[in-house]
Amino acid sequence: MDKEIYLSALFDYYGVLLTEKQRYYFEDYYFNNYSLAEIAENNKTSRNAIHKQIKEVENKLIDYEDKLKLYQKASEIEEIIKELDENIKEQIEELI
Repeated sequence: MDKEIYLSALFDYYGVLLTEKQRYYFEDYYFNNYSLAEIAENNKTSRNAIHKQIKEVENKLIDYEDKLKLYQKASEIEEIIKELDENIKEQIEELI
């Protein structure tokens, strides 16, 4: 899986565990497609500081997934649902 897609999916699960500033930097970099220089300029900080923060967020997201495995479990559930009877599948999807 593409790293950006994977990290974006992890952000959906664990983004609330990050600080507001970390979420902001991550969103600007991955979702708004800003460069490190643009984020640094907008926040009146150095490009290196932004780079370190984004790398820290990436590592935190991966660490959270390694420990909690929410993304992995959700993927496994989706695979199981694909194999279920259509009626049961619809009932489960309504609950999710």
